[in-house]
Amino acid sequence: MPLAQDLLRVGAVTLRPDAPFTWASGLRSPIYTDIRRTLGFPDVRQRLAEGLVAATLSGAEVVAGTATAGIPWGAMVADRLALPMAYVRSAAKAHGQSRRIEGADATGRRVVLVEDTISTGGSALDAVQALREAGAEVVGVVAIYTYALPAAEATLEGLPTVALVSFHDLLAAAALPRDAEASLRAWHADPKAWSDAHP
Repeated sequence: MPLAQDLLRVGAVTLRPDAPFTWASGLRSPIYTDIRRTLGFPDVRQRLAEGLVAATLSGAEVVAGTATAGIPWGAMVADRLALPMAYVRSAAKAHGQSRRIEGADATGRRVVLVEDTISTGGSALDAVQALREAGAEVVGVVAIYTYALPAAEATLEGLPTVALVSFHDLLAAAALPRDAEASLRAWHADPKAWSDAHP
């Protein structure tokens, strides 16, 4: 729970059931994450990097970060493990060598993917597929935070996935009033229904 407290303390996660956020998808949500904020706090950054290193499966030969939010964390993990590092773009560059994967060559190598946040799992799976298409063996995904939504578990099924902090950890660390906690739990159970009820 200390890492969950860190995320709340530095504003990397904000819980606001009475004044919901609007996500890029258009859904309303009582929770918003911006893990990039932790980069500005060396003590928190250090603890998160150490946690990611500890979560990285042994036998990984390359560390790959997702662009852009996973890049600094991938670099920190790769540096601490003295491993080559790559990063995966959301799409291939439209110029130059048109690469989607930059940095270390992942072909024929065991790769761990580093994410900052897992929501539906779609962006992680997209990066995993890009690595596999490049000939890599993806051994797992490590992330700082997960919303722990069933959709993500279904999307990443069969792929070892470890997150340092989950939605449930945050609720325990936040010690919210009962009605606020109930609202967050209702959102977690059905984000769309919660959004529809909070226009």
